[in-house]
Amino acid sequence: MIARELTIPLADAALGGELNLPHGTTGLVIFAHGSGSSRHSSRNQSVARTLRQRGLGTLLFDLLTAEEERAELHTRHLRFNIPFLAERLVAVTQWARQQPGCGDLNVGFFGASTGAAAALVAAANLPDLVRAVVSRGGRPDLAEATLDQVKAPTLLIVGGADTPVIPLNQHACSRLRCEKSLRIIPHASHLFEEPGALERVAEMAADWFVTHLATSTGTLSKIQ
Repeated sequence: MIARELTIPLADAALGGELNLPHGTTGLVIFAHGSGSSRHSSRNQSVARTLRQRGLGTLLFDLLTAEEERAELHTRHLRFNIPFLAERLVAVTQWARQQPGCGDLNVGFFGASTGAAAALVAAANLPDLVRAVVSRGGRPDLAEATLDQVKAPTLLIVGGADTPVIPLNQHACSRLRCEKSLRIIPHASHLFEEPGALERVAEMAADWFVTHLATSTGTLSKIQ
């Protein structure tokens, strides 16, 4: 396992990140967290561990700098700025492809809440690079104008008790023109805090990514 904390240098910001690459990994999953969260999100960290157990690399990073986060607490001007968040995700993805061991890996996005909308917009902007998207309790409706441009196979996962978000995902699923699936986990709430709910999310996501990111050339054999 290659694992490291790092700083991601972008044109407009330096973002904290955590890159983990199991030996022989078959793909790289980049996480886009929801508003008010960070790369330390316990839910995303839990999903990331499951993905790594299935042989997938993971990159968790902070969409906002510490200064932006502090300003956001008062203004809330960035959490629903999906084009801005998607631009950050695109830049981080392009940076990740330049890192040792990542250049040949197929890329997937795992987005939560508003991060799911950013992931879909970013995937539409990187059609030749992003091979799969998974949304956990996401707001794909916030990517409404871009949904029919997404080429990557997309899995939408929603909690059965998350009643306000279910129709938003149903509508978004109807708008997607790529391979797609909407799965509702019975009795689960928006944060999937019920016993076993998050584990089901992680397994569904892992199955989706393993299926769509597997590649004979995208391994770490060059650096083992």
